[in-house]
Amino acid sequence: MAFRSESVHLTRLGSPLRDRTSAFLIVGFIAGALYLNALPNQFAYDDHHIISVNTAIHSIETLPGSLVAPYWPDEYGEELGLWRPVTTGLLGIQYILGGGDALLFHTVNLLIHMVTSVLVLALLLELMSLAAAFVGALVFAVHPVHVEAVANIVGFSELLSTAAIIGACLLHIRAGPRSDWRSALAIGGLYLIGFGAKESGVTLPGLIFLLDAARGRISISDVPRYVADRWRTYLVMLCVAIGLLAGRFAILGSIASPFAPVGAEVLLEIPRIWTLSDVWMHYVRLWVFPLDLSADYSPNIIPVSFGWRAESIVGAFLALLVLGIAFVAWRRPDMKGGSDTSKAAAFGVVWFMISISPTSNTLFLSGVLMAERVLYLPSVGLAAATGWLIVRLAQDRRRLAWGGLCVAVIASSVRVWTRNPTWHDTDTMIAVLIRDYPYTGRSQWALGDQFFLRGRESEGLRAYRAAVDLLGPQHALILTVAGHMMAMERYPPAETLLGSLTREQPDFPHAFRMLADLRAEYGDAFGTEEYAREALALRDVDPTRAHLLAWALAAQGRYDEALEAKEDALEQGGAIFWQAYVYEAYMADRRGDTVRALAAVDTAWAQVLTNIGRATLDSVRVADFGLQPLLPDSLAVGSLVSGRDPNR
Repeated sequence: MAFRSESVHLTRLGSPLRDRTSAFLIVGFIAGALYLNALPNQFAYDDHHIISVNTAIHSIETLPGSLVAPYWPDEYGEELGLWRPVTTGLLGIQYILGGGDALLFHTVNLLIHMVTSVLVLALLLELMSLAAAFVGALVFAVHPVHVEAVANIVGFSELLSTAAIIGACLLHIRAGPRSDWRSALAIGGLYLIGFGAKESGVTLPGLIFLLDAARGRISISDVPRYVADRWRTYLVMLCVAIGLLAGRFAILGSIASPFAPVGAEVLLEIPRIWTLSDVWMHYVRLWVFPLDLSADYSPNIIPVSFGWRAESIVGAFLALLVLGIAFVAWRRPDMKGGSDTSKAAAFGVVWFMISISPTSNTLFLSGVLMAERVLYLPSVGLAAATGWLIVRLAQDRRRLAWGGLCVAVIASSVRVWTRNPTWHDTDTMIAVLIRDYPYTGRSQWALGDQFFLRGRESEGLRAYRAAVDLLGPQHALILTVAGHMMAMERYPPAETLLGSLTREQPDFPHAFRMLADLRAEYGDAFGTEEYAREALALRDVDPTRAHLLAWALAAQGRYDEALEAKEDALEQGGAIFWQAYVYEAYMADRRGDTVRALAAVDTAWAQVLTNIGRATLDSVRVADFGLQPLLPDSLAVGSLVSGRDPNR
């Protein structure tokens, strides 16, 4: 009775526990206020790759083409297995409207988080009392695990997808027990936004079924009636899913990413349950006690387990315990009419399981062991369970419940405020990561990148070596190291690294591409041809390697094949590097046009960038065109290994 009396008193004061308007205003205001100090943030880490240096989204002319390209705009985009056309398009629009100013991006993220927090409150109000819904939405708004999604610009995909998915759920509930075409198409539109913004949006059909099951029991005998009532909604969602999955396959070559989490490739070969049990422990820790936050959860933070350990046993036990409790709670009364039934806890657990499934590595490997940003949508379920738990506790321990909630909200708000500046820029983010977790592979990898950006090559290579020791021969890492070595003209060790990649991962073209470039610098026409053909066989659209192949064939005197290869190369695009001009010199020389041939050689000389390339080109000038050497003999590489007869 004391609780009810206080509730009546609070109603007169406009308490958010009794007044819906107050609840919406408070949740929205707090959600926005906590991220005001994220507005001065700049582009950080992945923001650069996806936005600031991604010229494809910087103009209205090129933006449409980026919508049918991988989310990652570099040459590794297909292998990373991400296609997010809605996110790409809207990020491009923001860039164009704001002139590339980071402030607009961060403002949009803040506003979407405010809207999403309010939508969470609206959704929970359909399932439980105002008091429980308000507590759940408030916890969602202030939870520190969301900082990465809100304060880092590329978290926009998480925010937009979650807002669209929750909006679709609300439309479904308010459409009534029988869906019509109008509501089905509206839900389909939001599904297109949610799934097109982030892969986890694919789970909307499962979440809608969960909502129907939570609000009214669905037994086997009810299935025909349920299908008759809801088939329009599911049909529209099926069409959207098929369309987007077909687009992923056409653009990426697969539906799911082929990569295992960084540093955890062994999960392809061993039972994943041992490692996933540790991950489940981190899910619990991050929600209950989110003090230690990290931008990285690669091995050395979450170790790869090769058997049952104490931590994995505890994690598995907790998972089974939670599932057992959820099963019992699910049998309680349905979540209708704002009743605070314990079924809310079960609903929250199942929501989490469904929405985390695309990134949990349970059904398939997702590319990351765990990341805080991927918890944004799943945490809606945890917020629902938390709201029910606090209100349930308040019935017996009122001061403990509300006092604990106040402490948790204040502590979470402080943690959010102090965590936001971590994402100010790349240097700040990496400095915090290295300070908190210096001995992880990702930390050392990022440190190596920063050393090379500052021209500190020796320190960069040491950091990369440490990263390789921690993560193993990770594909992208080895390519990064080899690329830096080639830029330093340390070709032999680069060739060794790239050769090992071609043997271990022969289905990826990147190592073959770089080896073709490397052998071309030496003037090795045979080696260039071999590696260029391997790269083109794996991905036929590759202008640089296509032009190198034409040069390699011409250097061997195989002019007809070279001409055919050049025609294919020109269809793919132009190329500016010295070997392309040497090709023109060979073909002009064959036609007897000595003037044009020598002019092409001079143009090639203006394009060559490396000492080895200059020495190689100098040998070409002497051996094939009878010109005087320009380099001292000590720098010359001798006669060409191209296979041409220098005495023709």
